[in-house]
Amino acid sequence: MPNPDGDGDGKNSSKDDKRSAVALMVPAADPPTLEKEERGVPQKPEPDDKDKKDKSKEADEISAEDQALLEGLQLAVERVQDKDAGVQKMALEHLRKEIRAATSSMTSVPKPLKFLRPHYTTLTDVYANAAIYPVGSENRKLLGDVLAVLAMTMATPGSRESLRFKLESNAQDLGSWGHEFVRSLAGEIGEEYVSRTTADAPQPVEDLLALVKDIVPFHIQHNAFAEAVDLLLEVQRLPQLLELTSVDEANYQRICLYLLRCADFMADPDDLQEMLVTAYELYRKQGSYADALRVAIKLNNDMARINQLFEQVSDETQKKQLAFMVGRSHVNLQYEGEEADAEEVNELVGNSKLSEHYLLLAKDLDVLDPKTPEDIFKSHLAETGGFSRRREGAGAHHVDSARANLASTFVNAFVNLGYQKDALVTPEGNAWLYKNKDHGMMSAAASIGAILLWNVEEGLNQIDKFMHSQEDHIRAGALLAIGIVSSGVRIEHDAALALLSEHLESASKPVRYAAAFGLGLAYAGSNREDLIELLAPLVADADAGITEVALAALSLGMIFVGTTNSEVASLLVQRLMESADADLDNPMARFLVLGLALPFLGQMEKADAMLEAVKTVEHKMGRSAAVVLETAAYAGSGNVLKVQKMLHLCAEHLQEDADHQSVAVLGIALITLGEEVGAEMALRSFDHLLHYGELPIRRAVPLAFALLNVSNPDYGIIDQLSRLTHDQDGQVAQNAVLALGVIGCGTNNSRIAGLLRQLAEFYSREASHLFVVRVAQGFLHAGKGLVSMTPFHSDRLLASGVGLAGILTLLHAALDMKNTVLDKHHYLLFSALVAMNPRMLITLDEDLNPLPVTVRVGQAVETVGQAGRPKTITGFQTHTTPVLLGVKDRAELASSEYLAYTSVLEGVVILRKNPEAEGAPEGDGGEKQ
Repeated sequence: MPNPDGDGDGKNSSKDDKRSAVALMVPAADPPTLEKEERGVPQKPEPDDKDKKDKSKEADEISAEDQALLEGLQLAVERVQDKDAGVQKMALEHLRKEIRAATSSMTSVPKPLKFLRPHYTTLTDVYANAAIYPVGSENRKLLGDVLAVLAMTMATPGSRESLRFKLESNAQDLGSWGHEFVRSLAGEIGEEYVSRTTADAPQPVEDLLALVKDIVPFHIQHNAFAEAVDLLLEVQRLPQLLELTSVDEANYQRICLYLLRCADFMADPDDLQEMLVTAYELYRKQGSYADALRVAIKLNNDMARINQLFEQVSDETQKKQLAFMVGRSHVNLQYEGEEADAEEVNELVGNSKLSEHYLLLAKDLDVLDPKTPEDIFKSHLAETGGFSRRREGAGAHHVDSARANLASTFVNAFVNLGYQKDALVTPEGNAWLYKNKDHGMMSAAASIGAILLWNVEEGLNQIDKFMHSQEDHIRAGALLAIGIVSSGVRIEHDAALALLSEHLESASKPVRYAAAFGLGLAYAGSNREDLIELLAPLVADADAGITEVALAALSLGMIFVGTTNSEVASLLVQRLMESADADLDNPMARFLVLGLALPFLGQMEKADAMLEAVKTVEHKMGRSAAVVLETAAYAGSGNVLKVQKMLHLCAEHLQEDADHQSVAVLGIALITLGEEVGAEMALRSFDHLLHYGELPIRRAVPLAFALLNVSNPDYGIIDQLSRLTHDQDGQVAQNAVLALGVIGCGTNNSRIAGLLRQLAEFYSREASHLFVVRVAQGFLHAGKGLVSMTPFHSDRLLASGVGLAGILTLLHAALDMKNTVLDKHHYLLFSALVAMNPRMLITLDEDLNPLPVTVRVGQAVETVGQAGRPKTITGFQTHTTPVLLGVKDRAELASSEYLAYTSVLEGVVILRKNPEAEGAPEGDGGEKQ
């Protein structure tokens, strides 16, 4: 047949027809199929669908082995319902055997649990039938065992059926059911314990505690230390850890580390105490005395336990190591052992070798040569040099030069801190003293104490010549220098006390001020009762000026910091209540309040009674006092409720009488100090306060930034403070400048150094601003970069109360800089020296001679709860001791040749030869991943 289109032969045409017919069939068949499907008529599946169904059918089919398991389990379930006890027992043993074999590993859902899911209700009904399974029978216990495991995945969430079945069955048989079952059971025990103990009629919990006694050893033997501790915490039986034989030298370090980290999150003081005491006892039982001492110091300097350790330690070298650690923490320990032994230990506790070790570090790093203020200012690097080329003779210049000389005094004191010599005040002739006027002379003379810091014997000899000056201010400065040079050092003959006490009743006001403040600096943290008798009359004297009262109160606060001494507290609160309004309006009154708060530093609810007493003060200072006291009491606790309370105080928009808001901002930083998550949240809150807060709040924010990052220059904070240094409000700018100095204190941070040089030029015509810039430069280069002002030490486990007292004094003075530091009370800046310590690691042999060894220094890594042997530092470098350590650095020995007497390599560490050492280093100094 011809092609209708006439464009090909018949053969091709028939192919075309066939092709087109097939193409038409597909759409033609679709509508009827859809209609039949809609009517529910079954259709023959297309090949693709058939393949899919076959595949799914194959997937649903189980292997012969699984089929046999399924049939065996189904048969066992039937036989469990049999009335014959023998048959029941065989069936139950079969179920127990299959479930145990499958739950030993939980990488996937065990098949027996999967296959028994449909039978769970049947088995529970049989269990409930006392006719088949009499209460107390062996078979009932076996079935209860099986049901306890099944209930782990099949019971209604929250019903705690797994625990109920286990308690009614064989409660001792736990480990054979696998880790997941034990962990699930522990969770239900915690819930049940809370439910029973918080009920209106509390129910007995002995059955739960019996289970706990089996679960905890199981966890510890299988390296689940965190679960073991958590369970004991939930049932309030943490001391049971001390009775376990499974806690041994292989695992006690991990358990204690977990306890110490958990302690940071304990809101209840009793729970916190119990946790720390448990860690202390574990360390002590295992002979880890240095770690036990760290915990005893964290327990608010628990003198009973500290003395217990010194009595228990028989190794003389170990005792010396403990003495170095006690000295670093400023704990006032008077060791009374054998005479020869006691003398050396007490010398080390009194930091008598601190100056010697510090100078050894300086010599090793070749920084002994004195630096002049100009070496720090580097005026020649200024872009215009305008402020260094002002013409002589202008009247303003002379006023400025007295302020400039005072600034140089402070910079010189901080930079040459503890080096025993400098270019300004120690050379013969004392010309520098007379380049300062009146009250400036007081700080100039006092700065000698900073240069000679920690070297009491030599220091007192050099200061003595100024004690006989005709100038009151120089004599006052000399007294202050005695207090400074003795700071943190205790010597047998107590020269500072004898020299300062006789000037407390001097006819000269500056001399009385210096004697009172000097006692506080010299004996900060010493907790010495005899000093109350000396300073109490000054505080109680109704005719004394508020400055004298405030300085005496501040000294008492520093001496009894963190001790809750009731005599001091009642004396100071009495004076606060009796003070006239005119006195409380004086800027120095804030130090009376701070003195009252310091004895309660970190004592939490122990300050509640004093807080109620302070609230009765009607003057606006009463409100500030309540805030300062409450925030000091919760310092470093991270207490969220207290932070919220302080933020609530800051929400009011006040322009006047807002002192309590300023201290509330500082208080937020103080509460969250050392707690990373809390500190991050506080920084975000400060951003909001900067944007929406009134001036009194904004002025305190830079100081709060500084408190959170003392000697820890974080780039984000540096940038933020850098912006605030040009704020339109002068006090905000000054506080931001000082804060830059505090966060860079002792680090020589080049970024901050550059910023401060620019600021010195920018503020060259504003004397007050320039003075603060200079002081900040002095802080930044303190000790030529060898000291730190951070209160945290011992791997950031401990916070020094003495250090915090010094920092808080500095920051409270900065809250009203115009009337304190920039007026006649600039000597308050020396309070920062109390907080300063060498940021060194020095290693000694057993005879206390320097022993250089290689150590790795890197950033500390959190290892709590990590399996295996995790790396404790990262990004490390290998150095030879002595070395410098940053705030967040950690050190470890680079070879196994020596062993340390303490687990934390900080400050002064004594080493001994490792008897098993091969002398080969354990690494090449590369970065740890």
